[in-house]
Amino acid sequence: MSTDAADITAETAPVASELELHGAAIADALGDKIVATRIAFGELTLLARSEVILDVLTFLRDDPSCLYINFTDISGVDYPERERRFDVVYQLLSPRHNRRIRVKVETDEFTPVPSAITVFPAANWFERETYDLYGVLFSNHPDLRRLLTDYGFDGHPLRKDFPLTGYVEVRYDDARKRVVYEPVKLVQEFRSFDFLSPWEGPDYILPGDEKAGGKPS
Repeated sequence: MSTDAADITAETAPVASELELHGAAIADALGDKIVATRIAFGELTLLARSEVILDVLTFLRDDPSCLYINFTDISGVDYPERERRFDVVYQLLSPRHNRRIRVKVETDEFTPVPSAITVFPAANWFERETYDLYGVLFSNHPDLRRLLTDYGFDGHPLRKDFPLTGYVEVRYDDARKRVVYEPVKLVQEFRSFDFLSPWEGPDYILPGDEKAGGKPS
């Protein structure tokens, strides 16, 4: 287990020191379930092993020194260059101690992360959203299906390798009286824009200006 205090400044030292002690106490209690701790942006971040995330979340919820009972969010982060390309990030709040904590686990597109629903029932739709947008799998989820994209959507739109144009485009077909999906067709693959000031004028003759019989100065 390692601690990175690079983000601590002299002004935040008292708060950061308290968070460091808090992080060290959590790491001591959970042992090798915690890989690393870090103070960043005035909050404590824990890197946990994905297979024991339920143990970590349960401890953070129930331990008197933690009481992170408010489950705020689950989100994903994509690092395609890594073997385990995804971070799954849990955001928790302790109203009793007025503290926030961030918990991260790493996974790939094939290895599921245990669903947190048994610890925090509110994780249901957050996990569905993370699956929909990143393709992260959650084991023992009761209804792991897409949430924001349409049925039959191809791919996961927040992955870094997902094309900005998508794979299909949607339009209403008046002849068939329904919405249809068609492959994206780019009429012009690359476009050239002129960013010169219109007051200065370009250094070439615009179409139609040749009639004036002069060249730009």
